[in-house]
Amino acid sequence: MLLQELSEAVGVSGDEEAVRNIILSAIDGHAEHIRIDPMGSVTAVQPGTGGSGLRVMLAAHMDEIGFMVTGVDSDGTLRFTKVGGVDDRILPGLRVRIGADQIPGVILWGPIHKTWEQKSIAKITSLRIDIGASSKDDANGKVKAGDRVVFDSRFMEVGDKMLRGKAFDDRVGCSLLVDVLQGGPYAVDVLAAFTVQEEVGLRGARVAAQTLDPDVAFVLEGTTAHDVPDPMADPDAVTRPNPTCKIGGGPALTVMDRSMVTDPRLLRFLRGTAEANSIPYQLKTALGGGTDAGAIHQANAGVPSAVISMPCRYIHSPSAYLSRDDYAHTLKLIQAALNSLTPDALAWE
Repeated sequence: MLLQELSEAVGVSGDEEAVRNIILSAIDGHAEHIRIDPMGSVTAVQPGTGGSGLRVMLAAHMDEIGFMVTGVDSDGTLRFTKVGGVDDRILPGLRVRIGADQIPGVILWGPIHKTWEQKSIAKITSLRIDIGASSKDDANGKVKAGDRVVFDSRFMEVGDKMLRGKAFDDRVGCSLLVDVLQGGPYAVDVLAAFTVQEEVGLRGARVAAQTLDPDVAFVLEGTTAHDVPDPMADPDAVTRPNPTCKIGGGPALTVMDRSMVTDPRLLRFLRGTAEANSIPYQLKTALGGGTDAGAIHQANAGVPSAVISMPCRYIHSPSAYLSRDDYAHTLKLIQAALNSLTPDALAWE
């Protein structure tokens, strides 16, 4: 399964080579002008069949959150820092792998017998990674400063409908984009961009959009499904926190986030396309987070942009969940949109 291969690949921001190689192999023969741009993103073009002349950019980012080694202490433990948005609460006791050789390690965690009275969350500056080295020299023979550190987790099927793995943000978008290219061509020209360094500032997408110069852009993402019980919530409360989106509800269409406001014409078009094709969908209205659309919509003279997301529980963690049904519905919506988008959809009412 391509999604499994992508999920288990290592590609912390700035070190996306393993993911890039999988994608280059998967899209070979399904697009033209395949290239690696100066930032490291993969771009490709699949000419359309409809004659509309529309050039539609589909973007998904290859990088994942993780860590980077910053130094080695005298006892052989590793100092490290975050790459992208990682919650400090998940760090103690976390299994990780370091560097090109995927050296196994564990983030230090004091025994509960010594720390049960501690109320505050341990900060990353006070944590270290234990790789079983006995000294600084021993550790230096295995890892070095600058090595990326990734969650040590594996992809698996959970029941009949669910899949579990790391880096669904945004390997699920990459998988969808590969499926789109393998299922084409479509009525419009597809400008594919598998971007780098999204998690540290939407950097690859900015360059890719300036190079491809699209008329329209759809960003394919994995997004937060906060549809699980909140242990801090009042069970008797009349209102509940905005769940962002939920597993099983179909693709999530962003209305607004911290990085952009979805073009209202495209949001209207996507909703109409979903309804016309009996595809379930949901609206993402919580204002947190951001995507590559935040950079793409401001590229060149401006690019009308929208985000089509896959709901994922426990995102930015070693074990995210997604639904096979949501994946199928998201792919169906993207393909239907590419076959029905015309310049009329961009008319202002």
